[in-house]
Order: sequence, then structure tokens, then C-alpha cells
Amino acid sequence: MRFKTIVTILQSEQDIERALACATELAKRHESHLVGVHAEALPIPYTSATGFPDTEFLQVSATMNKERSDRLHAAFLKALENSGLSTDWRSLESLSGDSALTGIATARAADLIVAAHHETDGDGKADIGSLVYDSGRPVLVVPHSGPIISHFRNIVLAWNGTREAARAAFDALPFMAEAEKTEILVIDPPDMLEEETTDTTSIEIAAALARHGINVSVSNQKSQGKAIEDVIQGRLAETGADLLVLGAYSHSWLRRLFFGGVTNSMLRSGQVAAFLSR
Repeated sequence: MRFKTIVTILQSEQDIERALACATELAKRHESHLVGVHAEALPIPYTSATGFPDTEFLQVSATMNKERSDRLHAAFLKALENSGLSTDWRSLESLSGDSALTGIATARAADLIVAAHHETDGDGKADIGSLVYDSGRPVLVVPHSGPIISHFRNIVLAWNGTREAARAAFDALPFMAEAEKTEILVIDPPDMLEEETTDTTSIEIAAALARHGINVSVSNQKSQGKAIEDVIQGRLAETGADLLVLGAYSHSWLRRLFFGGVTNSMLRSGQVAAFLSR
């Protein structure tokens, strides 16, 4: 099981340092074709005092955008010049200038997308949430700090029995096959809540993964009033996990709108690499 086409989202120089570094090591190990995607915002015309478009502003903005795009392209080529990998570069333009949003079409043709999480908001941060939601492909989110890891040894799969969780579990098989162990984390399963029903889906998914030769175990945890994301973070720390596999956005858009969501919370934490799929 290999990721043969990897797309990496490169919004800024920081993404070259983290997302591309991780994607390069993955591409070498999986003998992948690696595609770098960068987008710039289309210059918005301003009207001068005389009522005509400010052409000088448009020209300056276009020049600055091209210089930034060329600079990132050069950094991409330099980072890969001795890698021996097959590569492509996508230089795009859109109203948003967001490389994740603008690169959706390219991302949909990938086995895996690699993007870097940024600790703070800003122009250099791509919209990873929309990328996960709209691309239809799994996204590996590199944390904003700490060592850059591409070969994961200790994986936690957050399992709630949903379609999204199942999709994430099987999309992450190439990583699980390489790992030393994978833990299926179930928070507040029915039997622990003293309901009549018993959770069997975690047992079934564990058996299915084991048939792929994966060293898998199941951990049932009570939330005890804590937020789900806090329970997950605590378990990641307890196990020393280096990758979280998560079925993304398994709740309705209305709930996400008013209450946020586990996916968004885990992205903001940015401490451990996250494999997201839906």
C-alpha cells in the first residue's frame, strides 16, 4: 500500500520548511510523484481619484505576487534537486489567494495531501479545514512545531463508528502498516455509559485492521464531563502517539457553525501530526 501521488500545499516559506520536508520524505519512501501547489491572490483594482482603475497599483501587486510565487518555486526546486523524485509545480491565481482552496482540483487527484498547520492566523496560512472538507482526499497535517516526522511508530485512531471514521481508518492503512502499534480510541462507548446497547464497531474495525497485519488494540475511555478533544489530547500524551487518525467533520454543518468541532479543535492544537479524512 503506497501513496503514489502526493500533493503538498505551499502557501508560504514556512510551508517549505515543514510541509514540503515531510512530503519529500514520504515521497521518497513511497516512490511517489510529488506536486507542489501555490496560489497568489488576483490584484483587486482600486479606483483613482479621477474614477479610473489604478493601473500602477495593479502592476505593482502583480509584480509582487509573481516574485513571491517565483521565490517559492525556486525553494521547491532547491529542496528537491537531489531527491531523484518525479515532481510538478502548480502556480495558481484566485480571488482568495489561498493555496488550499485554489488547489482543490489538483488535490482531488492525489492519494495524499500534505499541509502544515500554523500556530497563528495570517496571510501565510492556508485553509486546511476547507481542504479536508471539500477535496475528498485524506490530508496529513504537519504540526506547527516539534520534529518533522513522516514515519509514524505509534498511532491513535479516534473511533466513533461514523462513516468519516471508517473512511479515515482505511485511508490511513499505509501509515498503520508501517507503525509499531495502532490504538483505537473509543470515548464513552455505550457499555461504559450503562446503556442497553454495547459498542461492537470498535471490535469489528480492530479485527478488520488486524487482517491487514496491523498491531492493533482498543482503548475505551470515559470523558467524565471533559470535552472530547481534551480526552483525545490527553490520550495522545499518555501513549506518546506521533499520529492521530481522525474522521473529520462527522457532525452537521449547523453544529460546527455554533459549537465548532473536534476537528477544528485538534487542528488548532497543532502538537501531533493529524491524518484527516471524510
